[in-house]
Amino acid sequence: MQSAGFFPQQAVAAAAIVEEVHKKAEPTTQVLLFNKWSYTDVSVTDISLVDYIALKQKYKFMVYVPHTAGRYNVKRFRKAQCPIVERLVNCLMQHGRNNGKKLLAVRIVKHAFDIIHLMTDRNPIQILVEAVINSCPREDSTRVGTAGVVKRQAVDVSPMRRVNQSLYLLTSGARSASFRNIKTIAECLADELINASKGSSNSSAIKKKDEIERVAKSNR
Repeated sequence: MQSAGFFPQQAVAAAAIVEEVHKKAEPTTQVLLFNKWSYTDVSVTDISLVDYIALKQKYKFMVYVPHTAGRYNVKRFRKAQCPIVERLVNCLMQHGRNNGKKLLAVRIVKHAFDIIHLMTDRNPIQILVEAVINSCPREDSTRVGTAGVVKRQAVDVSPMRRVNQSLYLLTSGARSASFRNIKTIAECLADELINASKGSSNSSAIKKKDEIERVAKSNR
């Protein structure tokens, strides 16, 4: 006589149903940025910045278009959850006249990524991540003092500020390079990211980072 519980056929059927449910729960299609660039082969080499460069740690970080309309300034540190490409887009919307023109900024980044791929034959998302890692200062100097006696003291920079400052330096360099120049902002951004990813001193962000670290070293 069969003991209480599942019959063998029922057990097989139940296992098949569970497997089907799991398959449905998993994303079936691969998410590609701008329907071109894959997130799967991109890696963050600096272990201290892994939690602050939102790339593929969660499924929601992988987006087709860097325009999530998230409210990332509502809470402190929430902007670390914003996809890194979207943070680059947001940094391009600076200098009054460009405020709020996010679709324009998205198009600039899209063109810049196409140019990067043509020039390097690599994944532009990986180039961006390397540029961010290379152009963030690890040491800075702050003003310390009371009663009018002020001296500068060298301090370590937190990972969150490193990413923030890196994106600011990259976009500022691209913006100033394209001002009163025949080159478009997309071409200048592509050049800036490629040079920064190599650690080249032709990059404005790398120059600025070296200067910040040099000043901090003299204030130790």
